[in-house]
Amino acid sequence: MKTILITGSRGGIGRDTAIRLARLGYHVIATVHREESIEDLKLYAKEKGVNLDVFKLDITDSEDQKKILDLDIDVLINNAGIGESGSLSEVPLSRVRKNFETNLFGTLELTQLALKKMMKKDSGRIIFISSIAGRLPMSFWGPYCMTKFSLSAAADIMRKELKMITRNVHISVVEPGTYHTGFNQKVMATKYIWMNESSYFYKIINKIKKQEETTFGLLERKTNKSIVNKIVKAVESNNPKLHYSAPWWQALFVQMSRIFGI
Repeated sequence: MKTILITGSRGGIGRDTAIRLARLGYHVIATVHREESIEDLKLYAKEKGVNLDVFKLDITDSEDQKKILDLDIDVLINNAGIGESGSLSEVPLSRVRKNFETNLFGTLELTQLALKKMMKKDSGRIIFISSIAGRLPMSFWGPYCMTKFSLSAAADIMRKELKMITRNVHISVVEPGTYHTGFNQKVMATKYIWMNESSYFYKIINKIKKQEETTFGLLERKTNKSIVNKIVKAVESNNPKLHYSAPWWQALFVQMSRIFGI
């Protein structure tokens, strides 16, 4: 039985993926950012008829990171992430750095630790959960989009490098589009903590809010099924691809936008 560790499993895509993989018979270790989320996730899994091993793993904490060294992980799914929005012309850089510390640096640090055993046994799989937003940046979402652009690039580079020395340790990146998990709304709200009267954009803040709410209201998928299916494919494929994206029409739009330079 393969062991799969998924970070950021308190809710949304991470939690749904953990449940699906457990139902498929995998040994799933679902980690959460805070201690108080452990029992909630265990109870949720029990209600869904599966068992999950759950523990706290803050991917930016060096001591927490070391917890995985005692585990024999076949697949690491890097799902943990945070979001920050706001105009790049004035966003406090401490907020941008925090986004990179979690979404890129913490993820890479954990991946390097997981790879120690994978490379030694010449077997394993790393899956990075990035975002379509990394390939089609949105106004006022710069901090988040930059981290996901970097993460997708990191996956591509790591895949090319490892292919030079092994065919048995696989790297893939899954890029979700817009899903109604509540995450988008949390990211949208972060900018209004500091974009006050001193902001260059204060006079049009209501316009920005309305545009974002309308956009996500139209684009968000109500179920995570399509993206969970892609993650499962990345886990189970004998010859995993570099990129997996869903929903399909959003992924297609990204490809067309890049071709025509929109």
